[in-house]
Amino acid sequence: MSRTFEVIEGGATPSVQARAVRLLAQREHSRQALQDKLRTEGVAPEAVTDALDRLQARGLVNDARVAETLVNRRASKWGAARLRQDLQAKGVSPEVVADTMVELKATELARAQGVWAHKFGQRAPDAVTRQRQARFLTSRGFSAEVVRQVVAGLADALDDNGS
Repeated sequence: MSRTFEVIEGGATPSVQARAVRLLAQREHSRQALQDKLRTEGVAPEAVTDALDRLQARGLVNDARVAETLVNRRASKWGAARLRQDLQAKGVSPEVVADTMVELKATELARAQGVWAHKFGQRAPDAVTRQRQARFLTSRGFSAEVVRQVVAGLADALDDNGS
Protein backbone atom coordinates (compact mmCIF):
# COMPACT_ATOMS: atom_id res chain seq x y z
CA MET A 1 0.00 0.00 0.00
CA SER A 2 1.42 3.38 -0.93
CA ARG A 3 1.87 6.19 1.52
CA THR A 4 -0.71 8.95 0.98
CA PHE A 5 0.81 11.58 3.24
CA GLU A 6 4.30 12.97 3.49
CA VAL A 7 5.52 14.92 6.48
CA ILE A 8 6.83 18.28 5.36
CA GLU A 9 8.05 20.91 7.81
CA GLY A 10 6.29 19.38 10.78
CA GLY A 11 2.83 18.99 9.23
CA ALA A 12 1.07 16.35 7.21
CA THR A 13 0.34 17.34 3.61
CA PRO A 14 -1.18 15.15 0.93
CA SER A 15 1.27 13.42 -1.40
CA VAL A 16 1.35 14.33 -5.07
CA GLN A 17 -0.53 11.16 -5.94
CA ALA A 18 -3.20 11.87 -3.31
CA ARG A 19 -3.64 15.41 -4.67
CA ALA A 20 -4.07 14.03 -8.19
CA VAL A 21 -6.63 11.48 -6.99
CA ARG A 22 -8.50 14.25 -5.16
CA LEU A 23 -8.68 16.25 -8.41
CA LEU A 24 -9.83 13.17 -10.33
CA ALA A 25 -12.53 12.51 -7.76
CA GLN A 26 -14.07 15.88 -8.62
CA ARG A 27 -14.13 15.22 -12.40
CA GLU A 28 -12.12 13.70 -15.23
CA HIS A 29 -8.87 15.48 -16.04
CA SER A 30 -6.43 14.84 -18.86
CA ARG A 31 -2.85 14.02 -17.96
CA GLN A 32 -1.75 17.47 -19.17
CA ALA A 33 -4.41 19.24 -17.09
CA LEU A 34 -3.40 17.33 -13.95
CA GLN A 35 0.24 18.08 -14.65
CA ASP A 36 -0.49 21.80 -15.00
CA LYS A 37 -2.61 21.93 -11.83
CA LEU A 38 -0.09 20.07 -9.70
CA ARG A 39 2.81 22.17 -10.95
CA THR A 40 0.99 25.39 -10.05
CA GLU A 41 0.86 24.01 -6.48
CA GLY A 42 4.66 24.07 -6.50
CA VAL A 43 5.24 20.33 -6.85
CA ALA A 44 8.50 19.20 -8.44
CA PRO A 45 8.09 18.11 -12.08
CA GLU A 46 9.70 14.71 -11.43
CA ALA A 47 7.26 13.98 -8.59
CA VAL A 48 4.32 14.95 -10.79
CA THR A 49 5.51 12.72 -13.63
CA ASP A 50 6.06 9.75 -11.31
CA ALA A 51 2.67 10.12 -9.65
CA LEU A 52 0.83 10.50 -12.95
CA ASP A 53 2.66 7.50 -14.42
CA ARG A 54 1.46 5.37 -11.48
CA LEU A 55 -2.10 6.64 -11.81
CA GLN A 56 -2.11 6.11 -15.55
CA ALA A 57 -0.84 2.55 -15.10
CA ARG A 58 -3.81 1.92 -12.79
CA GLY A 59 -6.23 3.41 -15.32
CA LEU A 60 -7.13 6.47 -13.27
CA VAL A 61 -5.68 8.95 -15.76
CA ASN A 62 -7.11 8.35 -19.21
CA ASP A 63 -7.33 10.96 -21.99
CA ALA A 64 -9.75 8.82 -24.02
CA ARG A 65 -12.18 8.82 -21.09
CA VAL A 66 -11.85 12.61 -20.78
CA ALA A 67 -12.64 12.98 -24.49
CA GLU A 68 -15.60 10.61 -24.25
CA THR A 69 -17.03 12.48 -21.27
CA LEU A 70 -16.71 15.87 -22.96
CA VAL A 71 -18.18 14.63 -26.25
CA ASN A 72 -21.11 12.94 -24.49
CA ARG A 73 -21.93 16.19 -22.71
CA ARG A 74 -21.49 18.61 -25.61
CA ALA A 75 -21.88 16.83 -28.96
CA SER A 76 -25.61 17.45 -29.22
CA LYS A 77 -25.00 21.21 -29.22
CA TRP A 78 -21.61 21.74 -30.84
CA GLY A 79 -19.84 20.97 -34.09
CA ALA A 80 -16.59 19.08 -34.55
CA ALA A 81 -14.44 22.21 -34.80
CA ARG A 82 -15.67 23.54 -31.45
CA LEU A 83 -15.30 20.14 -29.79
CA ARG A 84 -11.74 19.83 -31.12
CA GLN A 85 -10.94 23.23 -29.62
CA ASP A 86 -12.44 22.19 -26.27
CA LEU A 87 -10.50 18.90 -26.22
CA GLN A 88 -7.25 20.67 -27.01
CA ALA A 89 -7.94 23.26 -24.31
CA LYS A 90 -8.44 20.42 -21.80
CA GLY A 91 -4.99 19.06 -22.68
CA VAL A 92 -6.19 15.85 -24.32
CA SER A 93 -3.43 14.15 -26.31
CA PRO A 94 -3.36 14.86 -30.08
CA GLU A 95 -3.86 11.17 -30.92
CA VAL A 96 -7.05 10.96 -28.86
CA VAL A 97 -8.30 14.25 -30.37
CA ALA A 98 -7.70 12.90 -33.90
CA ASP A 99 -9.54 9.64 -33.14
CA THR A 100 -12.44 11.54 -31.62
CA MET A 101 -12.69 13.86 -34.64
CA VAL A 102 -13.07 10.88 -36.99
CA GLU A 103 -16.06 9.69 -34.98
CA LEU A 104 -17.59 13.18 -34.71
CA LYS A 105 -17.34 13.99 -38.41
CA ALA A 106 -19.42 10.90 -39.21
CA THR A 107 -22.34 12.30 -37.20
CA GLU A 108 -21.86 16.02 -37.81
CA LEU A 109 -24.67 16.42 -40.36
CA ALA A 110 -27.24 14.77 -38.10
CA ARG A 111 -26.09 16.78 -35.08
CA ALA A 112 -26.24 20.04 -37.07
CA GLN A 113 -29.76 19.20 -38.24
CA GLY A 114 -30.78 18.62 -34.64
CA VAL A 115 -29.33 21.94 -33.47
CA TRP A 116 -30.90 23.75 -36.42
CA ALA A 117 -34.32 22.15 -35.85
CA HIS A 118 -34.24 23.00 -32.15
CA LYS A 119 -33.33 26.64 -32.78
CA PHE A 120 -35.24 27.42 -35.99
CA GLY A 121 -37.55 24.54 -36.92
CA GLN A 122 -38.38 25.73 -40.42
CA ARG A 123 -36.54 26.62 -43.59
CA ALA A 124 -35.55 30.22 -44.04
CA PRO A 125 -37.92 32.19 -46.27
CA ASP A 126 -35.25 34.61 -47.49
CA ALA A 127 -31.50 35.07 -47.91
CA VAL A 128 -31.10 37.23 -44.81
CA THR A 129 -32.64 34.58 -42.57
CA ARG A 130 -30.56 31.84 -44.24
CA GLN A 131 -27.41 33.83 -43.52
CA ARG A 132 -28.44 34.27 -39.90
CA GLN A 133 -29.04 30.54 -39.56
CA ALA A 134 -25.71 29.78 -41.24
CA ARG A 135 -23.85 32.15 -38.90
CA PHE A 136 -25.47 30.48 -35.92
CA LEU A 137 -24.43 26.97 -37.00
CA THR A 138 -20.95 28.16 -37.94
CA SER A 139 -20.52 29.78 -34.53
CA ARG A 140 -21.40 26.40 -33.00
CA GLY A 141 -18.41 24.84 -34.79
CA PHE A 142 -20.10 23.02 -37.67
CA SER A 143 -18.21 22.81 -40.96
CA ALA A 144 -19.14 25.11 -43.85
CA GLU A 145 -20.29 22.20 -46.02
CA VAL A 146 -22.57 20.83 -43.31
CA VAL A 147 -23.95 24.31 -42.60
CA ARG A 148 -24.67 24.80 -46.30
CA GLN A 149 -26.51 21.47 -46.51
CA VAL A 150 -28.60 22.08 -43.41
CA VAL A 151 -29.56 25.69 -44.15
CA ALA A 152 -30.36 24.99 -47.80
CA GLY A 153 -32.39 21.95 -46.80
CA LEU A 154 -30.27 19.68 -49.02
CA ALA A 155 -29.96 17.05 -46.31
CA ASP A 156 -33.76 16.85 -46.01
CA ALA A 157 -34.11 16.61 -49.78
CA LEU A 158 -31.61 13.77 -49.89
CA ASP A 159 -33.44 11.93 -47.09
CA ASP A 160 -36.79 12.39 -48.87
CA ASN A 161 -35.39 10.92 -52.11
CA GLY A 162 -33.85 7.98 -50.28
CA SER A 163 -30.33 8.82 -51.46
